[in-house]
Amino acid sequence: MIKAAVLGATGYAGIELVRLLTSHPEVSIEILGSHSFAGQKISDVYKNFNHVLEKECEELDLDKVGACDVAFTALPHGASKSVIPSLLEKGLKVIDLSGDYRYDDAAVYEKWYGEKHSSPELLKESVYGLPELHRDKIKNARLIGNPGCYTTCSILGTVPLLANKIAETKNIIVDAKSGVTGAGRGLKLQNSFCECTENMKAYKVATHRHTSEIEQELSNVAGEEIMISFTPHLIPQKRGILSTIYVNLNRKSSAEELTEMYKEFYKDEFFVRVKEVGDLPETKHVAGSNFVDIGVCYDERLQRAVVVSSLDNIVKGAAGQAVQNMNLLFGLDEKTALTNPGFYL
Repeated sequence: MIKAAVLGATGYAGIELVRLLTSHPEVSIEILGSHSFAGQKISDVYKNFNHVLEKECEELDLDKVGACDVAFTALPHGASKSVIPSLLEKGLKVIDLSGDYRYDDAAVYEKWYGEKHSSPELLKESVYGLPELHRDKIKNARLIGNPGCYTTCSILGTVPLLANKIAETKNIIVDAKSGVTGAGRGLKLQNSFCECTENMKAYKVATHRHTSEIEQELSNVAGEEIMISFTPHLIPQKRGILSTIYVNLNRKSSAEELTEMYKEFYKDEFFVRVKEVGDLPETKHVAGSNFVDIGVCYDERLQRAVVVSSLDNIVKGAAGQAVQNMNLLFGLDEKTALTNPGFYL
């Protein structure tokens, strides 16, 4: 059995990770790290775990964590990089769900996160944990920067156009909507029920951190610098992201051709479902699952691809992708514990 520690187990991404790992046939959850709920059973914090998992949450003890095989760090941005070097020194494989190790360049991290990176040397070896693009590198990594939710949805929705050299690389626009869990579990007035229900709002327009993450991966695929216009929105539902991506093309095309292009690109990717022409993704179809749904349209008047992509922000956008990466790290079937079709209702 793979001995796992989940640090930050009581946040939304952390508890979703715990939920997925409880049904993983090759994993034993050894440690549930939580500063806020140390000494309390996880089943008292989240009562849906009664009769399933009643392990106590505990403060971080590096020596105890060191006895595990893998650590998932579902900690706030900035907190992960304070503990990960020590975890690596103890020989663990680490999958970090924060933004601390997603970047190739420390200067980009420092610009968008507004703080110095304390272990920039580890950025040189960390692998960006998007299996659909970096599967072989993930298999041999010891540190994985698990991608963000908006970024996974946006990158997978855009990459086939860049890889096939049909995209104009300027003026790519990503318009994305997210459920409230994307903002985390912390108490914030703007995320309370009365502020969110029957309401939709844009936020961090042209300044959201995920912009730089998307640009990094798209640039790597395109072989040139890509800059995008990214606007996130908060919508009144618990989970789910829907991104609409606008990409001007360098030649005429059709919805049929583009859809076939996407199907070919993702033909071996179980978790990417390319819809038929005229059938577009909905958040309800991916909620609770590790799937990404993609639909491709073509605006003939403007010679523009309009791509709609959708995922669950705390599964494929966080915890599910982390489990997918763990499966690759330990030589397991990538789909293990992740084939649930989702909730729908």
